[in-house]
Amino acid sequence: MATRIPSHQLSSGLYVSGRPEQPTKERQPTMASRAVPYTGGDVKKSGELGKMFDIPVIGSGSGSNSGSGPVPGHPPVLKPTRLSNSSQQTSGSVRSGPNSGPMRKTSGSGPMVALQPTGLITSGPIGSGVRRPGQPDPTGQSGKVVYGPAVTSLAEEGKFGFRVSKVAMWVFLVMVLMGLVVGAFLMVAVKKALILVMVVAVFVPVVIVFLWNLAWRRRGLLGFLKKYPDSELREAIDGQYVKVTGVVTCGSIPLESPFQKVPRCVYVSTELFEYRGLGGKTANPKHHFFSWGCRNSEKYVADFYISDFHSGLRALVKAGYGAKVAPFVESTTVVDVTKNNKDLSPNFLSWLSDRSLSSDDRIMRLKEGYIKEGSTVSVMGVVRRHDNVLMIVSPPEPISTGCRWASCLLPTYVEGLILTCDENQNADVIPV
Repeated sequence: MATRIPSHQLSSGLYVSGRPEQPTKERQPTMASRAVPYTGGDVKKSGELGKMFDIPVIGSGSGSNSGSGPVPGHPPVLKPTRLSNSSQQTSGSVRSGPNSGPMRKTSGSGPMVALQPTGLITSGPIGSGVRRPGQPDPTGQSGKVVYGPAVTSLAEEGKFGFRVSKVAMWVFLVMVLMGLVVGAFLMVAVKKALILVMVVAVFVPVVIVFLWNLAWRRRGLLGFLKKYPDSELREAIDGQYVKVTGVVTCGSIPLESPFQKVPRCVYVSTELFEYRGLGGKTANPKHHFFSWGCRNSEKYVADFYISDFHSGLRALVKAGYGAKVAPFVESTTVVDVTKNNKDLSPNFLSWLSDRSLSSDDRIMRLKEGYIKEGSTVSVMGVVRRHDNVLMIVSPPEPISTGCRWASCLLPTYVEGLILTCDENQNADVIPV
């Protein structure tokens, strides 16, 4: 027996199969309609967020915090309105499931981190975060900054000097000694001083040239570095020794000068010198009479960037992590203690105390030098290209200046990256 299929007529007069559509009833939203108080950014007034981090909530103990009235002294709150019909069909109703309650502590989640007053969730409490390598240690008891391995500590002056074969030196000394002995014997026996005069005529010029090179060694080296032609980084190949001149910017770890507290430096140097008279105290084991001796030295350099003036390219200078660096930066005297001026400033006394240095009756001179961000610097090193990163690293072998006959200067060898800065420290630098 056939069953009758129900049908109905539309408003246009057309008959269609099926039952007529029943009008849908508007449903009420299931979310709570109580007013939310204005917290003003205070975590203690934010309800469930404060409970998640075990922060006592204002009024939570009495249970009267669930009222719908606004918090006195704050703007009025907005009550939630009824959802529209179209939004119900797309988004559905908002329901509070079993996982929407306060966070529960688990045994494997570790200790809970205290929430900061700003509401930011950090990886640890303030002051207990992990320090980046090279950044100064803020937990030190003294005021002296202690850097990590990312910052190179230059314990001594850049290694440069003459490189003469020891065999040749010993052969020359033996020949001079033999000539003196033979000349003295002939002068006594034959009473002719010709041999002795010839030996002295050869020995004296050699001594004069040697003393001349000792006196003009540093000045001659600086003249050679200044006259060395600049290279263009755009055309430099991997492994090429170049000289790049440009403006420097700090890397990931900016430095600060120890005494004057000059921020954002790529190189800092502070040296304390003491004068030793007759019977005075020595500043170091090699301190001689009537001379200045270095008592304390602090020199630091870190990785930095340099922008080439010629090509405009930016290169990373790898001066940190124990790299060999030879800086030639003139220092200025910031503290000068003499016999007539023995009144020490509080800053200088604090600086001495931080380094456990005595401030007794001594003639002292504190010199400080630095290369600040924005200064014009010349860097000499080897080009390295790695994954589209242009770097300047320390050369594997010392660099020789060659023999300069016009100046009567012997070859001088310099080891490591060479940094030179001719700008006055008090001059304005280029803002970066």
